Amino acid sequence: MKRRSLTSLALMSATALGGLLPCIAHAAEAAEAAAAANTADDIIVTGTRRSVSVQDAPINITAVGAEQLEAQSITDIRNLANFTPGVTVLDTGARSASKIVLRGLSANDTGIGGSNTENSVATYLGEVPMYLDFKLIDIDRVEVLLGPQGTLYGSGTLAGAIRYMPKRPNVNDVEGYAHLRASTVAHSDDIGYIGDAAFNVPIVQDHVALRSVFGYYFEPGFIDYNYVLKQPGISLPQPGGLDLGTPAQQAENFERHKDADFERTFTTRNTLLVQTSEDLKAFLTYAYQLSKTDGYQSNSAGVLGTGKYERASRYLEPSRREAHLVSLEINANLFDFAQLVTSTALTRQKVTGNTDNTDLLLDLDYDYELFPGFSSYAPSENKYKQFNQEVRFVSAHGGPLSWVIGGFYNNFRTSQWRNEYVPGYTAWAGIDYRPDDLEYISFVNSKTKEKAVFGEATFEITPKWQVTGGIRYFKYEAEVTGGTDLPLTGGGRRRTPYPAIQFDPSRVRSGDTSDSGTVWKVNTSYKFTDDLMVYATYSTGYRIGGVNRHPPCVLPLEPGQNVCALPDELIYGPDKTKNKEIGVRFSLFDRRLVGSVAGYHIDWDGIQVGSQTVNGALGITVNGAKAVSKGVELSFTGRPVSALEISGTYSYNDVHLTDVAPGVIVTTHHGRFDGEPGDRLPGTPKNAGTIGATYTVPFDSGADLKLNWTAVYRGNVVTRIGARGFGEKLPSYTLHRASITYGMDDWEVSLFANNIFDNYAVTSVGQSTEQIGVNDGVALRYYSHAVVRPRTVGIETRFRF
Repeated sequence: MKRRSLTSLALMSATALGGLLPCIAHAAEAAEAAAAANTADDIIVTGTRRSVSVQDAPINITAVGAEQLEAQSITDIRNLANFTPGVTVLDTGARSASKIVLRGLSANDTGIGGSNTENSVATYLGEVPMYLDFKLIDIDRVEVLLGPQGTLYGSGTLAGAIRYMPKRPNVNDVEGYAHLRASTVAHSDDIGYIGDAAFNVPIVQDHVALRSVFGYYFEPGFIDYNYVLKQPGISLPQPGGLDLGTPAQQAENFERHKDADFERTFTTRNTLLVQTSEDLKAFLTYAYQLSKTDGYQSNSAGVLGTGKYERASRYLEPSRREAHLVSLEINANLFDFAQLVTSTALTRQKVTGNTDNTDLLLDLDYDYELFPGFSSYAPSENKYKQFNQEVRFVSAHGGPLSWVIGGFYNNFRTSQWRNEYVPGYTAWAGIDYRPDDLEYISFVNSKTKEKAVFGEATFEITPKWQVTGGIRYFKYEAEVTGGTDLPLTGGGRRRTPYPAIQFDPSRVRSGDTSDSGTVWKVNTSYKFTDDLMVYATYSTGYRIGGVNRHPPCVLPLEPGQNVCALPDELIYGPDKTKNKEIGVRFSLFDRRLVGSVAGYHIDWDGIQVGSQTVNGALGITVNGAKAVSKGVELSFTGRPVSALEISGTYSYNDVHLTDVAPGVIVTTHHGRFDGEPGDRLPGTPKNAGTIGATYTVPFDSGADLKLNWTAVYRGNVVTRIGARGFGEKLPSYTLHRASITYGMDDWEVSLFANNIFDNYAVTSVGQSTEQIGVNDGVALRYYSHAVVRPRTVGIETRFRF
């Protein structure tokens, strides 16, 4: 561990606590009058399929309760990661679904987009596997289980599982809440606002109830698109050369769009509970979310003189994500012998968008830049449809032996298309057979089916000592069908006559793959006292292989431009982990200090890593070499006096290759680079930590005043394996947030500020530094920096009934 990293954490701690030291004396005087807050071990979790407190869970599990979710304004996984050790989420803004990385198990380049459809982490909404990025509203708690969990959960996990546990309908009482928030963002002209509410209504007393949640989010943008072409194909992208000409020339050719990376999201979740008694319950849920934005939360890294919050794209880059989830959960008590839990879910997601495609074509060096007005844009549509069924039997007969047996089925289908247009180019080049300027078309349909059976058994050797063993068998099949064509080429114009956008059978190919295997787990724990427990786990994990969603090449390749996947680029196999860890849970000094510490060592084989096709530089997944991830995770909550709570997390993660990975790093113009043993994997900091303090001042009226300060430290990350092949190391950063909250049990009002000092920090990069430069006088704008949100200040209020 570097001395600089430790120094940063120490300074962070001093910053968070220094301003609160004068308050400690007053807090001691008020100790008898102040109500003690709930401690961390009061949170009941069910991640082990048993209801136990966090401190009694014999595995590495972290829980964030409803109170902390509200106090820290945690509405999505990007914020949650700051309070859960071992979790990394690179904040790339509203245009992308957040990519979750546990314990550094990701080998892909950092980017300005992300997706949860193929991840090493299983995510659950209650008991339902969830493949969508829903807002975290009306959530009772979030449970993060680190390490493979495939013997306990249907959705196979390579690195861990995250469970979002929603508040359930109440069959007896009318209840709910309403929450309003308004905020301003530095470097933005807009006022942000959020409104969400939950309503619980008993329909038939003791038997039927409905709980509905609604939310609307407008988060202001702060990235300006100042160089959007007024008339593509006519307007000049560089009217005065590399200095973009005079103000008059710019006004003639460009439109300016401020704060384009805004987020507008509507979300709702509605759950109907029907129960005959506590022994038989059914939950029917429908959830919907629609998110829109006009641009990326990234800048252009100074190209053409752009600033820190300015993107040089020639087009706006809007995105629209619409998601539906329908699920049915049934909980049944089977004669006090076992609990039956089933979940059936159907999810649909449609993502449409448009991107500036100019630099991709310039980077391929087909001399398009000879047309002075050259630009390109690419509309696309991705559809995802997923059906899954999970069934579990959990023992309820008591005694020293307990068990879980389950089955899982998942059917995941995708449908994708992408078109690329080059406005004005065909007229300039004298091409009259494609007047719509359509330069490239592609479609891909894929299907993946997975089946698994899994189970665990736990035996209590003594009341203090237990041993658990588990196993899972899985099997999957995946296939892909796709096509591609280039309407402006000789063959392409015959196959794709204007105005049709179609695919000749000769341009369509298919590929498939399948595999099966087993994973297993052994765990034991021993409670020395009620306040001290030690546990150890050895477990194996896997992530299924699949098909790259790109059109297969038509062989033999035709002369000229080809954009497709070769036979050995169509599929990739599973990757697997072997996880060893040991941990301690403690409650000391009459529960004034509660926490846990864990150490782990993970061997990772057959790494799934992003690469590119030989033809057209399409992004694909391949299997790389081997790596190791090892580290330490710590979380604690301390109460030196009853009015003051200090909580923190820290994680150290060293994840690197242990073997040569031939050609794993791909560049456009400089060939491929090998990964070498010791090369650090991208995206995850070695050191990360959070520390916060909350001071509570009680009043005789029953109200409380809470003062909170939290600091979040993220260490440096590399953008590519070993920072090779034009990769780089991004600096570490620390962000501060604070809030003042006044309220009672049924209402509260807060003033808050995030990123108080308006720090500028780069979280990841798009492309690599290879894409910086000038091509025949045209400045490339491919490379970009994703950045953290600037200072945000606001007020919010919450009413409960």
